Order: sequence, then structure tokens, then C-alpha cells
Amino acid sequence: MKLIPRFLLVIALLFSIIFQSSAQKKRDYTQLVDPFIGTGGHGHTFPGAVRPFGMVQLSPDTRLGTWDGCSGYYYADTVIYGFSHTHLSGTGIPDYCDVLFMPTTGEPKFKNTDYLSGFKKKNESATPGYYKTLLDKYNIGVELTATTRVGVHRYTYPSTHEANIIIDLQHRDEVLESWIEVVNDHEIRGLRRSRSWASNQYVYFYAKFSKPFKTYGIAVDDQLQPGKTKAEGKNIKMYIQFNNPGEVISKVGISDVSAEGALKNLDAEVPDFDFKKVQHDAKIAWNTELSKIDVQGGAPTASTQMGMQPVAASTAERHKPKAVMVDYIKEKQVTFYTALYHCMIAPNIYNDVDGQYRGMDNRIHTAQGFNYYTVFSLWDTYRAEDPLFNLIDRKRTLDFVKSFLAMYEQGGLLPIWPLASSETYCMVGNHSIPVIVDAYMKGINGFDTEEALTAMKSAVNRTQFGLDSYRNNGVTLADDEPESVSKTLEYAIDDWCIAQMAKSMGKQQDYNEFIKRAQYWKNNFNDQNGFMQARTNGGWYTPFDPTELNNNYTEGNSWQYSFLVPQDVQGLIERMGGKDKFEAKLDELFTTSSKLTGKDVSDVTGLIGQYAHGDEPSHHMAYLYNFTDSPDKTQYYINKILNEEYSPNPDGLSGNEDCGQMSAWYVMSSLGIYNTMPGQQQFQIGMPQFDKTVLSLENGKKFTIINSGQGISRSNIYLQGINLNKQAYNKSFIEYNTIMNGGEFEVFTGKLPNKMFEEGLEKPTSLITDNLLVSNPYIIAPAKTFKKPFNVEIGTTDKDAQIYYTLDGSPPSSSSARYSTPISISANTTVKAISIKNGKSSFVSTAVFTKIRDDIKLTLINKYLDQYKDQGDNTLINGLYGKDNWQLGNWQGFQGNDLVAILDFGQVKPVNKISLGTLQDTGSWVVFPQYVQYWSSDDGKNYKLLATVNNKVDIKDTKVQIQQFKADLNTNARYIKVVAKQYGPLPEWHEAKGNQSYIFADEITVE
Repeated sequence: MKLIPRFLLVIALLFSIIFQSSAQKKRDYTQLVDPFIGTGGHGHTFPGAVRPFGMVQLSPDTRLGTWDGCSGYYYADTVIYGFSHTHLSGTGIPDYCDVLFMPTTGEPKFKNTDYLSGFKKKNESATPGYYKTLLDKYNIGVELTATTRVGVHRYTYPSTHEANIIIDLQHRDEVLESWIEVVNDHEIRGLRRSRSWASNQYVYFYAKFSKPFKTYGIAVDDQLQPGKTKAEGKNIKMYIQFNNPGEVISKVGISDVSAEGALKNLDAEVPDFDFKKVQHDAKIAWNTELSKIDVQGGAPTASTQMGMQPVAASTAERHKPKAVMVDYIKEKQVTFYTALYHCMIAPNIYNDVDGQYRGMDNRIHTAQGFNYYTVFSLWDTYRAEDPLFNLIDRKRTLDFVKSFLAMYEQGGLLPIWPLASSETYCMVGNHSIPVIVDAYMKGINGFDTEEALTAMKSAVNRTQFGLDSYRNNGVTLADDEPESVSKTLEYAIDDWCIAQMAKSMGKQQDYNEFIKRAQYWKNNFNDQNGFMQARTNGGWYTPFDPTELNNNYTEGNSWQYSFLVPQDVQGLIERMGGKDKFEAKLDELFTTSSKLTGKDVSDVTGLIGQYAHGDEPSHHMAYLYNFTDSPDKTQYYINKILNEEYSPNPDGLSGNEDCGQMSAWYVMSSLGIYNTMPGQQQFQIGMPQFDKTVLSLENGKKFTIINSGQGISRSNIYLQGINLNKQAYNKSFIEYNTIMNGGEFEVFTGKLPNKMFEEGLEKPTSLITDNLLVSNPYIIAPAKTFKKPFNVEIGTTDKDAQIYYTLDGSPPSSSSARYSTPISISANTTVKAISIKNGKSSFVSTAVFTKIRDDIKLTLINKYLDQYKDQGDNTLINGLYGKDNWQLGNWQGFQGNDLVAILDFGQVKPVNKISLGTLQDTGSWVVFPQYVQYWSSDDGKNYKLLATVNNKVDIKDTKVQIQQFKADLNTNARYIKVVAKQYGPLPEWHEAKGNQSYIFADEITVE
């Protein structure tokens, strides 16, 4: 055997190290991203070309309507209408898809049903910043790429003298105004202003083409306008035509400011027609962002060799039936980097290259020293995506905060769900607040903190969305506001955040106020059943079923909201009866066999028991076991969710992507850390999913997470020990600053829980101890209305609290009657009660009880819908009147059948006037009846028509309103039959066309 000289071994080793280092630096993370993940199922993502946080999202549009077409694309579709320049990633409401380009051949067509084309999945592929397909109808190859503000198309035509590009400005949502103009035979510009989710969205565009078009035509209302170089209207389209061009490159700059702004963006970002350079630069941009987290190893696949550089299969290969993957792809790495990619699609830069943007006041402003962003899905992203950015993208987070403050300055309100230059007011809470506070508490500065605190206080002290009810009652009442439980819980989270920032800034008075408000969740917690329950008429909403999806919760039920107290977890544990009972309740959440009941809510998906991973309020819940004596259950359920609710397939997301939140949960949980409450410094420790993960921090340091035992199993692995910087670590959480200081965090895993290790762990803290709240008492009664006397009971969730009450509507105090035994009610009565403990008083609970007239019996021939029953059989004659919001109750809903009610007066009586109250909310499918008829009878069998009252309001009137169908009868009768005729199927123009409308009725009044 020939010996190799030692120096040669050293040189070989050095070359090996250098080679590995170079390979690491040049790692192509884009090969581990599959943009088709989430385009099936209910993910609502799109596969097209986009730069990180780019203004342009250039992608194919395959679907014009339906919920699963929110992004414009759905994986199962087989036709393409064209390629538009803006798209939303994973939302539950459709918008964008602006300025559609579609290459065609032959005679130009202007109707999308004529110019669309089929396509095949085998010819379709996508990587970050690049998309490719073939239009079967025309045999045209299409490639797309993008810069931040410019979309670049490359069309490869077959040999033809009629090579067209159709430009459709009517495509998708309602056009408010549009225009298009031919500048010369290489350039076109225009505007599309539209209304959908965003009420007033401007998209100016400027397009340049690599070759001159030989002819063109502009159509208004699909009719060509010969000789015109410019046209305006609400249905503007045009074609340009080339003579056997072979390849044509179109570059399209967009702007919300002006066509000149679009041109500036175009010339600055794509000065030539080098498609490959734009594509290459997009790849570099994505690798720069994705490299902030480097993962190695992970769940093993059949032929994976550790240290092997993964190479992605073609898109077609990855999406064969049953999702057959090339065996050397580590599917967890594909899932991970696609998730990280999705985190970086939104929010979107909204200012032009010169800093100009359209603000929330619809005026043009200039961003000085920062980029202004839009598309903030804050109800979703404050939970995981924004805490992720505070680890790896602090500079951009500062721009987000500055954008929020600009919105406040220009629109008078911190953003809730801003889209373009519109506030959509979508979802509940004011969740720019936790984003601002989390940034501030984690040392991100450079913004005006005094202005931020003022803006946050202003946001939560306005009279909108039940905030006044929340402040006045210590809870949002179901009598005042729909989704009241969710709103109280989310508002309390925001208030806790404000309290933390106020305390840090030395604002003690603000701290005292908001730390008390942060406890208002306690007034929704029913200690008798351990659930968050709506408050109505001084008591609890009944009948109560924790599985029921109803109007008291936002996209969920009581199971999915009863653990939403991340700011005061230990306070919730105490209310639930201690750690053991809390843990048992969590166990039941994940293991119950109970099914969802109530109304159909598409967003409640990804169920494990009643835990719903497909919607955001559940996202922190598996980590709550860290507060118990069983943190191994956090590890178990995190593994379960990661492996069961995500996959590298088109349907690989269990719910809407929601602009990055669904993916951010995956990213954070794969790292093994999760910030359950923004503004808190502690990250819960879960289960790292990769052999080695390196976070490259903006301060130049690196934080390395190691789990060398992860490969032993896909699931059912547990922590056996933890080292931090080679020293034993005995906490089930890790501080933010510890991560930011860099270092090595290593976990040791095994197949069984290590109870001795768990018992020695220091638990996280989440407890409010200052300015403690006395909970409101609750008033227990059979119903709001009655015919016979009944008893009222009053209870409290606060131990040792005393209850005081009044029966005359006056405010109670410690001088009022003290409650000790049930109270008898026999007449119209207002009960008011307070709880007092240690000299501190709760808010007042108020119940109003109304006696129903007993001289009328009501019979409904067609039954009301069970989910819209209000008080049941007597709702229409109980003396209570519905408000102009169908979700607040006192309305009964009927669908598919007419409302037919018979009033029995017991004997023939004079009936002078009669009226039926009904509601119209066209957007919610609630429509006034076509007419209401009143019939009379003496025997209950033979009826004669007395009056027909026709509807006076058109279904197109979308204002929410109440109409009384009044009639003067001036007759004698024992029976009156009331017939309200359904409108029927919703009309063609309605977004839910063809579905049956509802009648919502309340209160038949008889004189």
C-alpha cells in the first residue's frame, strides 16, 4: 500500500473545506422553492413571477370567480385567460389581477371566452421570479419574470403574420374608469381604476415592446374604434399585432401615481430587453432573502445522502399523480423554503422609484428614506410572520412601521387590512398595534414612538366595530356587535401591547388603563363550562355549543377562541382551575371527536380535534403545553401539525396562505421556536425539524440550531436535553436577545418523553399582575321575554366577590341590594348588577326582561333556519325589534321557502293595522321579499286576501336597511295569515348568483 504524504492530505483537506465553503455560499435556494404549493386546496396562492415584496406579481389568471380563485389561479384549472400584473397571495377575498396581457394568433378577439387558451401541466413550470407555460390554442410559448415594479413577458410565436397581444383593462373586478393610449409603435400607456375589496385602486401602466407592432386596434365595449390612438371608458381593450415576429418581449412598469411614474419605474429597473438578465437578477434577489435561513438535513427520504446538494425536479415531475417526487429532493426542505418564499411575497412595496405613492387620503406623497408598503394581512401575520421578520428582516420591519404611521397621518387611522390606497377594515382587532409594539420591544427604533403611542390609543378609542361597547362594558356585548367574543379577545391583545409600550416609555397612567383593558377577556370566560362565551342581556348567550360556528366568533367557534389569551396565559390557567385542568382542556381540544356545527365557514379547516390549523386563532395553542407540566405535548403536536397539515404539493396548505402567516408558522415551528405573544421576549421551544439551521442576523451574528437526532423518525420524537453554547439549558423558552446575540442552540431528541428533563425545565411566564380586574357578574334567566313569572339568578366568576343589584334601571353600588337568593320577575324589568371585591367594582351587567302579550298565538307554517332562530317560535311577536345588522339577533331567517305565519287572536277581534319588519343586506344575500300579503279568516281554514304590500326597494340598493310592510286592514278576524314572498335566486350580477336569497324578518305588529 502506497502511503500518501502528510502534506498532500493537508492540502486535500484544505481544498475540501474551501470547496464546501464555496458550495455553501453559492447554494441555490430557489431550487428548493415550488411556487405551485398552495395553488390547490384552499391555499389561494399564485405561481407567477414576483421579486421579494415586489409591487408587481406577474402571473397567469385561470379562474374569474369563486372563493378558490381569489388569487386568479387554481391548480386544477385547464385554461388561461391571460397574464395580469398584480395578485394577492393566499387571501380569502378576491382582488387585483390588473392589466391583463394575452398573446394570441389570428383575428384578434376581445371577449375572454374567445381569446382564452387551454394549457397542459406538463408544459408549465415555475421558480422564484420566473414562470413558463405553453398556450395550446395558439402554440405560443410564454415566459414571465419581474423586477420590483416591472413585469417582463417573453412570447415565442409560431410563424404567423397575425401575432397579437390582447390588452384587457376590463378583466376581473369592477372598473371605475380606464384609458389606454398608443404612444408609438413600441409603446403603450394607460390607467385602470377599479373597485372590489379595495374600494378605489389605481394602476397606471407603461408598456414597451422589443419589436414594433405593425397595427393595433382599440375597442370600447368590445367594439373597435378605427383610427383612435386613445380611448376612455369602463370597458377598454386593445390589440397590437406583429408580422411574424418570432419572439416578442414586453416590459410593463406599473404605478399607483401616474403613467409617468410607471415609465420611470420601467426605465430605472429594466432599461433594455434582456429577459435573461431580469430572470437572473430575480434569482439572485430571492437567494439573498432565502439565504437568511440555511437549513441542512431534515426528514429523510429514500435516497437522500447527507451533505448532497439538492437538485429540484421539474415542475411537471413534482406534480405527477400522487405527487411523486424525485427521491433526492428533501421534501421538508422544499416545504420549508417554499414557506419562507411565501413569507416574502407580501407586504408589497407601493412607492415608485422616486418615492412617490398614493396615500390613504388618495393624495400623492413621497416616502423619505424608507419604502412605503401595502397589503398587510395583519389579523393573520401579527401572530408569526411579523415576529419572524423581527429576527431576520428588522430593517424592513422599520419600513412597515413607518408605513403604518404614514397611513395614520394621511388617513387618520392605523391600518387594519390596507390594500392599495384603501382600508378594507377586514377582520377584527387593530393589529398593526402588536406589530409596532413587537418591533419597539425588540429594539427596532428609528420611528416616532410618541406618535406611535398616540396613534395606537386613537385606534382603540374610536367608536367603531364594538369598541365603544368594549370600553363601556369591559366586554363587547353580543347585543351591540357581531363576532363579539373574537373582538373582545383581539382588542384585549392590542391593549396589552399598548400597555407594554406605555410602561417602557414611562407613561404610567396609560399603562394602568390598558393593562386593565388587557384583562377584559375575563368577562367572556364562563368558569362553569371553561369556554369563552358571548355576553348578551347581562348573561351568557344560550343555547351554547362550543362546536357551533355562529355570529359570536370570527371564522371559528368557542373551542378555537377559548385559548386566545396569549398575553395572560397563566391568568387563563387560573380561571380554568389550575395547570392540570388547563392541560386536560388542551387535550380535549386536540382529541375530541366532536364535529363542527352551525353555519358553513370555509376558513375553518385543518382540524385536529377542534383545533383548526387552517385559520389563525389556533396557531399558538400547541405551544401552551409549555406552561403545563407536559411540554412534551407541545413537541408531539408541533410535529403532528408540521407533518400532517403541510406538504410539498399544490394542496399542501391546510387553509388560506393569508399573505404569509400559514407559511410563517411552518418556518418558525421548523426552527423550533415560536413567539406566542408579540411584545413578549420569550420564544417557546418546540421541536427543530432540521439537522442544522443557521439564522444569519442583520447584526452580523449567526444563531445555529442543531437537532442531530431528527432523522430517526418523522414524528413522535421528544426533547431529551438542550445545550446553549455547549452549556446545559433548562428552560422551555428562549429569550429574543439570546437569539440575537448569536450562538449555538442544540437539542437532543429521543422516541419517548423524558419526564425528568421536563420536570427540571423553567416554564415561560405570561401573567398580568397589575391593576387586576373584577369580572362582571352574569345574570341567568330562561329568556329575554316571558309570559309567566320566572326567577333570575346572578353569579360571578370572581371568588369572594359580592354582588349588588337594582331592579328599577338605576346604577347599582355597594349601597344597593346585595344578591343572595333568586329574584322573581313578573313584569317588564331592568336588572342591573355589579361585583365588588376588595373595594374594586366590576362594570355593570344589564338585563332587560319584556313580557310578551298573551292574546296572540303565532304559528309558523315554514320553519325558520336553525342558525337564524333568535328567540325561537315567538320571535316575531316578542316586542323586541331587530337592528340594521342581521348578525345581532332579533331576526329570523328563512331561505328556500316563503315566510308564512298565522296569528290566532283566540276569537274574532277588530284588526285595524298590521306590519311586518324585514331587512335588506344584499351583499349578505338578505333581500326584501317581493311582497307581503295579509289574509284573514274566522275559522282558520278559509282565508281571503285583504292586502298586498309590494317591495319598494330595488335589490341593487346595497345599503343595509329595514322596511316595514304596513297595511290598513280595518277588519274583524280571528286569524291573520302573513305571507312574505321570497325574492328567489340571486341575480346574474351578484357575486353569489344563482344561490337562494334569504328573508330576514322581525316583529309583526298588530293594532
